[in-house]
Amino acid sequence: MKPYHEIAQILSKKDPILAKVIDSVKTEIKPSPDIDVYCSLLESIVSQQLSVKVADIIWKRFTDLFDNQYPNAKQILMTEDEVLRSIGLSGQKTKYMNNVASFSLENDMSFEYLNALTDEEIIDYLTPIVGIGKWTVQMILMFPMDRPNVFPIDDLGIQTKMKAWYGIELEKKELKTKLITIAENWHPYKSLACKYLWRSII
Repeated sequence: MKPYHEIAQILSKKDPILAKVIDSVKTEIKPSPDIDVYCSLLESIVSQQLSVKVADIIWKRFTDLFDNQYPNAKQILMTEDEVLRSIGLSGQKTKYMNNVASFSLENDMSFEYLNALTDEEIIDYLTPIVGIGKWTVQMILMFPMDRPNVFPIDDLGIQTKMKAWYGIELEKKELKTKLITIAENWHPYKSLACKYLWRSII
């Protein structure tokens, strides 16, 4: 894939409004790849509905429970729920962590295996895990897997920023249809366009 700064230039030429979005972001956006998709899923569960600071604290408490600070799936399943809740995980998140651990023991979670699949195939593969929805997998695709052409249409942040930048007053189905049409112009680099929208200040 091309370097991010080259993709940003391509996107700016494709879409004049997105060019303004990109120009408004003064900090450089860099890739954040991580081949450990299993661990990224666990961390995404911890961070749900929490600030970055609180999520980081709980994630460290969580990893500190395990050998070499790595949440081995078998060790997770052997850890009492009370212990997981004592570090700040809700009962629901505790179940979700166990679900990911169980899935990883029965299914291939290697980067090599997943990376050979299409975006939609990865979504179909991982969303049967209770607690892992389409949005969560899209975040995995966009960040640790650094897939270039993901558009998380259900993300409220993306919807809000696009409505503001593009002067859109539609809602619900009509809104999504309009946003998808706009995003098609960013193909095949929708992911970076979204990363700039998240960072942008209106």
